[in-house]
Amino acid sequence: GNYCARGSSFGPAENRKSCHEHSNSLSFFTVAFIADMADEEPTFESAESGASLTYPQQAGEIRKGSFLMIKGHPCKCVEVSTSKTGKHGHAKAHIVAVDIFTGKKMEDLCPTSHNLEVPFVKKTEYQVLSADKDTGEVSLLQEDGSTKDDMNLPEFVSVGEPTDDDKKVSAEIVSEMDKGEKEVRVIVQAACGMEKIIATKLT
Repeated sequence: GNYCARGSSFGPAENRKSCHEHSNSLSFFTVAFIADMADEEPTFESAESGASLTYPQQAGEIRKGSFLMIKGHPCKCVEVSTSKTGKHGHAKAHIVAVDIFTGKKMEDLCPTSHNLEVPFVKKTEYQVLSADKDTGEVSLLQEDGSTKDDMNLPEFVSVGEPTDDDKKVSAEIVSEMDKGEKEVRVIVQAACGMEKIIATKLT
């Protein structure tokens, strides 16, 4: 109440009342502000994390070999064709692609001027320390000397069936590790928070 009492011409009762109203309005403002911040925060976080996984690119710029998102799946384009729909129609891109993690065929048809989401795709090479053909568990050596133990042989899939490539790469890893003659390295492809071993490299 010191703030109100100084420089105030109110009497004691009025003085108390004005101080009370002042503090009430202040606490209400603080609570409203905090609640507002709490509502905003999750939206901001999810937008941020989502934005870092993909970037926009016009459908007309997609070429064979380009990466793109179709129905929320990171894919690689295997075929693209453009067509005009009628005299005044917009050119449309017909894109055929495969999911880079499952090998499933995906298709998209959209105007060439339309923005598509393109995933950031990263490939990293690791040395294989161990590979268990029964459980599928793989242990990889990272650059800093620590181990990466959250990977499986590519034929151990959580959804659908493994592709022929998945089976071939898995067999190569297990076979070469059993022989123990060469250092076995693998290429891990990562996109949209998912990872998969896609190739082997013997040194």
